[in-house]
Amino acid sequence: MFQAISKRSVSDEVFEQLCNRIVSRELKAGEELPSERLLSEMLGVSRNAVREAIKRLQQARMVEVKHGGTTTVLDYRIEAGADLLPSLLFDRQGRIQVDVARSIVRMRQVLSPEIAGDAAVHGGPSTADRLDAIVDAMVVAVAPAELQRLAFEFWEVLVDGSGNIAYRLAFNSLRKTYEPIWDLLTKMLGRDLQKLGAFRKLAVMVRQGDRGGAMECAREYIDGSSNAIYQFLDLYEQHAQTAPKDGPPESRRAP
Repeated sequence: MFQAISKRSVSDEVFEQLCNRIVSRELKAGEELPSERLLSEMLGVSRNAVREAIKRLQQARMVEVKHGGTTTVLDYRIEAGADLLPSLLFDRQGRIQVDVARSIVRMRQVLSPEIAGDAAVHGGPSTADRLDAIVDAMVVAVAPAELQRLAFEFWEVLVDGSGNIAYRLAFNSLRKTYEPIWDLLTKMLGRDLQKLGAFRKLAVMVRQGDRGGAMECAREYIDGSSNAIYQFLDLYEQHAQTAPKDGPPESRRAP
């Protein structure tokens, strides 16, 4: 049931293995994990590594450590928060979980116009100045990776300008989710990253305090870029259905 752990980043690997088994429901809600001592023997790691991994699972609300030391698996769909998304994006073979990815893209579609609208109301000239500076940098950027970094920074400024801590925390979770597929995102969004007029227009809407205009501008851009991601996910899903089940994972590059 459990696999021996290599000696690099031991506690992280223990966490990942246990997390994957909980997400895949091999370890079901209500079940008790083996004891710390038994887990360390089964996984071939120190008890300290197991202890650290259990602590992370507890913080993520995937398990509950009860009085007396027993560790019970929780229903992560009820208990966990958005910070679990990075762990849900890939299966144990490193393949993208397409349903999860689509859910993340949809959340991005819903939140982005609201973030832009609130930034227009609360951000003021200082936020608009920062946005203009980023767009100026995008104009002279050459590498797609640099455009992607600047575009992400642009949205981060909008989030800060909105003054909404819930948006900020959701954005943090999305950022962590994007990190493993950063290069892939850059390829998928290549054409959309070239639409500098949309970024400039959005900065203007923020400067003018035009909530409706900012929302519409953000919605138009996000819907277009989201469609590019949806198209990739459709192709990826088709490829995954025809590829051998034990074949190499294709999650870090386009099929």
